[in-house]
Amino acid sequence: MAKKILIIEDDLFLQGLEATKLKKDGYELVTAVNSKEAFKIIDGGEKIDLILLDLLLPEVDGFMILEKIRENKAMLTVPVIVFSNLSEEKDIARAQKLGISEFMVKSNFTLDELTKKVKDLIGN
Repeated sequence: MAKKILIIEDDLFLQGLEATKLKKDGYELVTAVNSKEAFKIIDGGEKIDLILLDLLLPEVDGFMILEKIRENKAMLTVPVIVFSNLSEEKDIARAQKLGISEFMVKSNFTLDELTKKVKDLIGN
């Protein structure tokens, strides 16, 4: 059975690129473009193997979503890769304090490097 990844990204073009690449590598995808969709999935009890999270989102930012993820006992150990254009040390430190697995600045990484990180964290 394919590992399931939740992509929380409001840029539909980038979300599509990420989803296409990860599907091609054999992963099952669930996507959310805002906090409402993300919370519905997080609270829905669906088994998620990894979360790919943007921090700059409409309404509620990625930090609040990350807090909600870590409050959910079933998702406490799910690896989270922050994939964002925020790159200030304070943002990285805040995300790390909330238990992320990796912080990747979008402009510094390719989709191939992103999928390699995913494979390193959860395998195929």
